[in-house]
Amino acid sequence: MKSNHKHIQQTTLNNGITLVVTENPTTEIIAGRIFCRNAGSRWESPEKAGIFHLLANVMAKGTRNLSSLEIAEKVETIGAALGTDTSTDYFLTSIKTVTDDFEPILELGAEMLRYPSFPETELELEKNITLQNILSQKEQPFNLAFNQLRQMMYGQHPYGFSILGTEESVNKITLEDLKACHQRHFRPDNIVISLAGKIDLEQAILMVNKIFGDWKNPAHSMDSLTTPVIEAKSAYGKIDQQTQQSIIMMGYITPSMDSVDYPVLKLISTYLGNGLSSRLFVELREKRGLAYDVSAFYPTRLDKSQFVVYMGTAPVNATIGMEGLQAEISRLREVTLTEEELQTAKNKLLGQYALGKQTNSEFAQIFGWYETLGVGIDYDRTFQDNINSVTVAQVQEVANKYLQDEFLCTSIVGPN
Repeated sequence: MKSNHKHIQQTTLNNGITLVVTENPTTEIIAGRIFCRNAGSRWESPEKAGIFHLLANVMAKGTRNLSSLEIAEKVETIGAALGTDTSTDYFLTSIKTVTDDFEPILELGAEMLRYPSFPETELELEKNITLQNILSQKEQPFNLAFNQLRQMMYGQHPYGFSILGTEESVNKITLEDLKACHQRHFRPDNIVISLAGKIDLEQAILMVNKIFGDWKNPAHSMDSLTTPVIEAKSAYGKIDQQTQQSIIMMGYITPSMDSVDYPVLKLISTYLGNGLSSRLFVELREKRGLAYDVSAFYPTRLDKSQFVVYMGTAPVNATIGMEGLQAEISRLREVTLTEEELQTAKNKLLGQYALGKQTNSEFAQIFGWYETLGVGIDYDRTFQDNINSVTVAQVQEVANKYLQDEFLCTSIVGPN
């Protein structure tokens, strides 16, 4: 058992379930996040892309004992929240209710996780909805540009596909595929349960053991994951679409969250593209009037991530806008930030980080997420310390290491 704050504790139960508890006695709400690690779209083959998205939607539509309507009634009669979702690196069940009603809702969440009935009519319905969403995304310039960029950067790696999958892959996913996926990934030693609210570790252990204690692991271990190698390279793609603005996206392959360069890249992303005071916003929108929208992002990933800058601009400004984005990246490589600029970026990043840890749902999410990604609950403090220790020399060094023109992928959507 370990803790990085007095009221945040973590332990492992006899069947391998990891339990994280954030005790917050000031509120009568308990929030829960049940993470399934070694799951999510990173574990999908191109032929089965989108299977975890379908799984998340169909698992909530019936269990061995309850219909979809009965599940909804149990949740709604006590004003609770219960849902399933997936991401690139994990699968998630979310729960929130008042303290007195938490145990029955956790029991319901457990039944959905362990004993989904996978009604065939619900699968077909969810497949149709997913296919409509895929088609809808093809009409949205931002999504078109991002999908093109993602495919250029990642190729056949699972990160190269939308969480929704493709029309071809979704059409081919069967009921048997869903059942096999569920059986393969949902097992106690693959589960992290993160609770936050008016509950202590001892109470949580009793409750979780009562509900999940009879869940046994299969005799075989989890299959190992083999994915294509992600290599940084240069690429360019243009999609001709008669839109009122052009979308320009530029991306670079960057490291996963276990890299020493991760906090530096988080700071660079904040400095370049986070908010109205960011460099891209000030230089390209305020001073030059080139952008309707301009920003940067660097997602946290278990495998290699991507550092992306993007702009929405008038088609007539597309070329000069692209040159402006490249110029700001070049300037970052060539001109050292001032100490004041770096400190401002640190204050902004750490301020937003603190604001993201105010509710029980946010506590359950972040500490369960850290445990699921393998860095542990102490990473909450480690991350902040790492951000504070970044120097201007490190910023320039990391920018030169990853944000080079020879590694640049560019995706544009707009009229010719």
